[in-house]
Amino acid sequence: MPDDEFGKIVRQGEQIFINTQKNAGQFVGNSLNCVNCHLDAGRKSNSSPLWAAYISYPAYRSKNKHVNTFAERLQGCFRFSMNGKAPAFGDPTLVALESYAYWLATGAPVGGTLEGRGYPEVKKPAQPADYARGEKVYQQKCALCHGADGQGQASAGKTVFPPLWGEKSFNWGAGMHDIKNASGFIKANMPLGLGGTLTEQEAWDVALFMDSHERPQDPRFNGSVEETRKKYHDSPTSLYGKSVNGHVLGAK
Repeated sequence: MPDDEFGKIVRQGEQIFINTQKNAGQFVGNSLNCVNCHLDAGRKSNSSPLWAAYISYPAYRSKNKHVNTFAERLQGCFRFSMNGKAPAFGDPTLVALESYAYWLATGAPVGGTLEGRGYPEVKKPAQPADYARGEKVYQQKCALCHGADGQGQASAGKTVFPPLWGEKSFNWGAGMHDIKNASGFIKANMPLGLGGTLTEQEAWDVALFMDSHERPQDPRFNGSVEETRKKYHDSPTSLYGKSVNGHVLGAK
């Protein structure tokens, strides 16, 4: 990193990214840090790395149906994945995160698509994703870090392994609530340090199991789970508004 005033802001962005709770806690409403879903401080391929994201904006997003700047994309992360509130445009937190992403993308072609961007798409397995199989995979491959109850682990007040559902996790508006997105992240990166070892079937099954649990409400909720699903979650890979084990997800 450059040893000047710009480098100072880049370092701030890195620290916000690694320990969001400590360095941008006023914008966070759960127990997560950015690095929990964007591994290796936002540098790891196939873990939605910042260097590939930065060069991809401005871009149209179907999620909010307009062209988004990179700053607006970051705002969405705080609102949905962090279950918090979006920093205003020009806020030092956004400026630092943008600067860090810009520095990581040094030399990358603007407007191109780099290998390793986002989470890889995992083709649908031979059998439909299944809750019971997913629970078995979770207990065998995931519970050691994320806990049998899915609430993760913390050390000295800092989240080490994030909660995967419940009040301290990402909300129903986050991309990870979608089984397709979650299976891609899981297949490429989990178990931690053993990415690529799960089969496609296991990745889809455990993604369905994870996303079959209740979590904070989608901040776009309009008073009706049915209407909110129709407007924002009309996808076969979203479980929002679906009944699982007798409970309608999102109805809490």
